[in-house]
Amino acid sequence: MAFGQPAGPPASPRQIEQLAELLERAGFNSFREARHPYGLNQRQAAGRFTVAEAEELLERLTAAEHVHASAGAEPAADAVAEPSRPAASRPAPVRARTAPDERREARRAQLLESFGDAVLAAELERRGWCCIPPIAE
Repeated sequence: MAFGQPAGPPASPRQIEQLAELLERAGFNSFREARHPYGLNQRQAAGRFTVAEAEELLERLTAAEHVHASAGAEPAADAVAEPSRPAASRPAPVRARTAPDERREARRAQLLESFGDAVLAAELERRGWCCIPPIAE
């Protein structure tokens, strides 16, 4: 594979259209605007994704939209992209050498950490779970 080339087949126009629509709902007018909040590279900011990259970003955007909708709030790009914790306590960025599945799991974990406890508890209760807050000591 040549330097700077995508590692897979290109995403379909339908996937790109869905991504653009979800990013617009999150408050972005283009992929370029969403580049830093969502960690997109230059190729992706230009609207060029592989199938795997498009599926992963679609999954992130729909999950964030679903969680915000169930909490009764509008999907905000700030809540999805930037955790409320200080930068020192955020997990280190995922190295490029990890397997795609490991990177995907790390992104999911990072995304979950960005949501507040009340939002996560509300989503679990919506799915039929019972959530009890820990006892304060």
